[in-house]
Amino acid sequence: MQREEFVQQLWLDYVHQHPDVGALRLWPIDAQAEYLALLTLNHGPWCMDALLPSLARLGYRPGHRHAMADRGLLVTLLSPPDDGPWLVLAELQLGTLSRDPRQRLESLMALAPEADRRGQNLLCRGRPWPMPDWPTYQALLTAHPLAGLLAVNGPRLHHAGFDCQRLGDSLEHFDSRLAELGFHGSSDRHHGIFPVSGLLDYRFYPACPQRLPFANGDEHRIDIGGLALVQKSVSANQDRAVELLLPHHTRCEIA
Repeated sequence: MQREEFVQQLWLDYVHQHPDVGALRLWPIDAQAEYLALLTLNHGPWCMDALLPSLARLGYRPGHRHAMADRGLLVTLLSPPDDGPWLVLAELQLGTLSRDPRQRLESLMALAPEADRRGQNLLCRGRPWPMPDWPTYQALLTAHPLAGLLAVNGPRLHHAGFDCQRLGDSLEHFDSRLAELGFHGSSDRHHGIFPVSGLLDYRFYPACPQRLPFANGDEHRIDIGGLALVQKSVSANQDRAVELLLPHHTRCEIA
């Protein structure tokens, strides 16, 4: 698999899940995202250390790793060899969950077919294990919102982030246009998997909740992702806004 094909598969899966985002025409259809935020977990072939070699073969270079203990996350920024979207790979640490929800999630993952545990495109195949029932999802969601999300969504692209400067207008302009279309953004820097640095102006827009069929046949609408806009709020030496995305105090060095 080539990097362009990988990004295309990520994007097609994303707009399939979020057709309302895919239908937006506020910027050129070929405009590149600034970053793609991917959520996975530290288990088996979906753990960060197992995924990074495959991503490196696609041309991505890992940068700093960030630890967010209050969220149970490790996050790595990966830069492409060109001006395409960076990857922001967030990994939920199962050890942050208490015993019961951790075992529930591990039991689900154990049901993933062997064929869905191999290959370079583990982040764009969708959920590799069976859908949980509604009580299991609710229990995992209560234990940790990202545990519930992973149970129903699998390791996947959660949201695309766009840099307003690269799109050619201000965040306020795009925020107003999105509001006209029913997208209501939040400036909460903790909304959207990981906290966002104060060096960027930021809005997160949840996509339309999707109606999903759970294991026992009942259907429920839940939030599974969205869209983000960023804009540099300070003058900085970094060429790309994504380089300022994560708070500096979360940066760590892991041997």
